Amino acid sequence: MIDFAAYSNRQKTYSRTSEGAPQGGCISPLLANIALHGMENQIKQFALTLPGDKRANRQGISLIRFADDFVILHENLTVVQRCQQIIAEWLSGIGLELKPSKTRISHTLNKHEDNVGFDFLGFTIRQFTVGKCHSGKNRGGILLGFKTIITPSKAKLNAHMHRIGKLIESHKSVPQFDLIAHLNPIIRGWTSYYASVVSKRIFNEADSILFSQLKAWAEHRHPNKSSQWCCQKYWQSIGFDNWVFTSINRVIRLLKHRETPIVRHTKVQGNRSPFDGDWVYWSSRMGKHPEAPTRVATLLKKQKGKCAYCGLFFRNGEEMEIDHKLPRSKGGKDSYDNLQLLHGHCHDAKTATDNVAIRFPEIDEDYLNLNPF
Repeated sequence: MIDFAAYSNRQKTYSRTSEGAPQGGCISPLLANIALHGMENQIKQFALTLPGDKRANRQGISLIRFADDFVILHENLTVVQRCQQIIAEWLSGIGLELKPSKTRISHTLNKHEDNVGFDFLGFTIRQFTVGKCHSGKNRGGILLGFKTIITPSKAKLNAHMHRIGKLIESHKSVPQFDLIAHLNPIIRGWTSYYASVVSKRIFNEADSILFSQLKAWAEHRHPNKSSQWCCQKYWQSIGFDNWVFTSINRVIRLLKHRETPIVRHTKVQGNRSPFDGDWVYWSSRMGKHPEAPTRVATLLKKQKGKCAYCGLFFRNGEEMEIDHKLPRSKGGKDSYDNLQLLHGHCHDAKTATDNVAIRFPEIDEDYLNLNPF
């Protein structure tokens, strides 16, 4: 039994508890992972009992779990219902049960029991019928006729705007500088979480709601002034943006949700691990790795893991060198725009070509590219 200490600030009392975990603490998801370990095996064992090819059946059913939240995916409704029964029986063996209010069966494309798609970890996953130009494909390259779209859930958007609204409400009398300093971390954190999915429309909607909240805040501070006067006082023009919530001296400005760039998540190969030592792969995917120099990792991601000279992929253990596209002897700068990552032998070949061009400037550049010395 885990023993937690409980302390109440209101009553100034301290007591020890014999059960439970602090809400929001890191121990809660850890205990959930320990308790629910093995759930996936139950589903995979059931998949082997289905008629047909065992390998295809095992790959056709998926259980995705994050701590105590999980979803089961399969194309057959009967299989999903049977999986629900199996999970319920398995949980009862360890003293747990599925919460009815959070358990439902839904179809990602068609309506089922008034449900379409599902929410998971703050995201809404749905599929939409599209034409052949936008259709997804299966592993065999066959068009599916629909496309999977992942967006921030409506509930999370409402919760986010409610949190911002409460913060603005509690800061009616503070200066604009302090209000912006409190809002920016919230906006930055929320948008970063959803920056890898289809979020532009939701971000624009969040900015519209935020503008209305801030406009009400400004009008509350100046009840005898017009709405236009309030907007001119608290919103300034910066570049092509005429609605920037900032002070006149522009010391600090409010971030906008839509300013966060959308960067698609790159799937991790099934046989990869952050601890496998292949920092070439992880640098190409993430742009950083503790074992790789910062510039090398950044260039690997920028070049998508390929040599800028020969166009071949880098392999783990191969010699890689940073090259200046325009040599520094010709005035090239030491910036990322002028840097590229090459194989060691490719770097030697390019350097030889550059040296020949310096000594014989009358030689045609196309000839040098086709016949490197």
